[in-house]
Amino acid sequence: MLRRALHRQLSPQAWREVGLSPVNKVVCALILLASLVAVVETEPTIRRLAPGIFRGIEVIFVTLFAVEYLARVYAAGEDPRYRGIGGRLRYLVTVWALIDLIAILPFFLGFLAQNNAFLLRIFRVLRLLRLSRLGRFSRAWSALAEALSARIHELLLSIGVAGLLLLFSSACLYAVEAADQPEAFGSVPRALWWSIATLTTVGYGDVTPITALGKFFAGLTAVAGIGIIAMPTGILAAAFSDAFQNKKEQ
Repeated sequence: MLRRALHRQLSPQAWREVGLSPVNKVVCALILLASLVAVVETEPTIRRLAPGIFRGIEVIFVTLFAVEYLARVYAAGEDPRYRGIGGRLRYLVTVWALIDLIAILPFFLGFLAQNNAFLLRIFRVLRLLRLSRLGRFSRAWSALAEALSARIHELLLSIGVAGLLLLFSSACLYAVEAADQPEAFGSVPRALWWSIATLTTVGYGDVTPITALGKFFAGLTAVAGIGIIAMPTGILAAAFSDAFQNKKEQ
């Protein structure tokens, strides 16, 4: 009886009413609140004002999420696929179960980094992975997966074209600019940084061609970059439209 009630509250698929169950609404609120605390904690000024409070808050969050994790493992037995010990083990290696586990691991890993500032910062940032758990409660994720699956070949083609253009533009800039700017364009890998910044239309301006021929190739790369960025955008937009239309029809 308890397992059935937990399964109904914790599994979005088992909740037959509109929206999320009350328990899952609380879980979503906790995830957002815990992520907000993790962001605020990275500010040294605020952390110095209350050094012990953040640790206490994190203990509370980890305790709640650990209880939720164990409850999900227990309630998974209501699904015929995950009954028994073997079924529970299969559940533990599912995508969402692993994400649930990863969401609480940074707290325990943080104890290993008390004397290493870099690792401690990494583990603080890893707490934001809790936000990925919100995908469990969104049907849009299935539409996203469906859209990517339906357009995977077109997306791979656009990625391949972008890679070829990056390599070609880097080689051209190396050929015409290496003699004048050996530090920036002295090799194809060095020129690749400029090509990436230009092709993605970011254009940092830290490295720019100075020869006439170099500027010509740079202009071609910049114009081509607009089309390269627009190609996967259009493919994904069409795929999302088809996926959501299918959902509505179903």
